[in-house]
Amino acid sequence: MSRDKVTIFKQYPLKEGQKIRLIGGKRGGDWLVIGVDEKKARLKCPISGVEVEWDRFFSFTEELEDEEWPLKE
Repeated sequence: MSRDKVTIFKQYPLKEGQKIRLIGGKRGGDWLVIGVDEKKARLKCPISGVEVEWDRFFSFTEELEDEEWPLKE
C-alpha cells in the first residue's frame, strides 16, 4: 500500500443569512445565503439583487473578521 498526498474537500455547512465571497470562476463575487437544503443553495447578489440556485459545491478556506462586504470592485 502506498502513502500519497491527498487533498480533502468537505461540503461547507452553509446557513441562511451568511455573507460569503466566492473567489474566481464565473460564480465569483459576494453573495448572501438566502436558502439552503441538502442539495441546493439559494444565493442573492447584494449589489444587483440577482438570485440564483446552485448545487452545493462550497468548500471552506478561511474566515475573515472586520471585512468590507460587499466589495464594489
